[in-house]
Amino acid sequence: MHLIHRLTIPWTLLLLLFALPACPPGDDDDSADDDDSAATDDDDDSSSGADDDDIADDDDIADDDDSAQSSLEDDLSFTREEEKLARDVYVTLGDAYSLPVFGNIAVSEQSHMDAMLDLLVARGIPDPVVDDSTGAFVNPVLDQLFDDLVLAGQPDVASALTVGATIEDLDIRDIEAIAASTSDPGVLQVLDSLVCGSRNHMRAFYGQLQNRGETYLAQFITEVELQAIVTSPQESCL
Repeated sequence: MHLIHRLTIPWTLLLLLFALPACPPGDDDDSADDDDSAATDDDDDSSSGADDDDIADDDDIADDDDSAQSSLEDDLSFTREEEKLARDVYVTLGDAYSLPVFGNIAVSEQSHMDAMLDLLVARGIPDPVVDDSTGAFVNPVLDQLFDDLVLAGQPDVASALTVGATIEDLDIRDIEAIAASTSDPGVLQVLDSLVCGSRNHMRAFYGQLQNRGETYLAQFITEVELQAIVTSPQESCL
């Protein structure tokens, strides 16, 4: 019988802080509708009003495009530092427990960081990683979360492995959400590689927990998705 191992850090805080930036709401068109209903029967005025509405619609589309681009840039910047969080936690827990799984996956997380950096550079987005030392983050939420996750992994090996599974659980959820919000083929290619790696990492941590008579329940993705991952073989990721 497997024991369910859970972390003791505040998940309500994690759910709030790790929510992807929400897409800004679209402009309210109700006022435009009111203007249309109040228009006179004068043909010239109606024509002028229609032209004004067309211009306003064009402006709205441009604003929406700018907002979507800005949101994607924020997401990519966050993902670069989120991958650093995973690497730094695994390096720290690997030093504490000398388990090869942490060192091996930390190397993979470095490759994820590098892929995200290439994406940022190609798009002229500033790199949020200004200090690459372990545990250093510009984002104060990630800075605090690093401390929380390392602390949560300190009681024993099972706790450390649960931290690993939780990070991958969260990464998969976040990457899938970003991928669903863009059609950029270059971004999707990188995200597909990252989420493939995260599924492999989840398989590794889940298997290590099972070998110790423990198990893990999904916190961010669905339990159905988790079971589909851990019951399928390792993938070859590009």
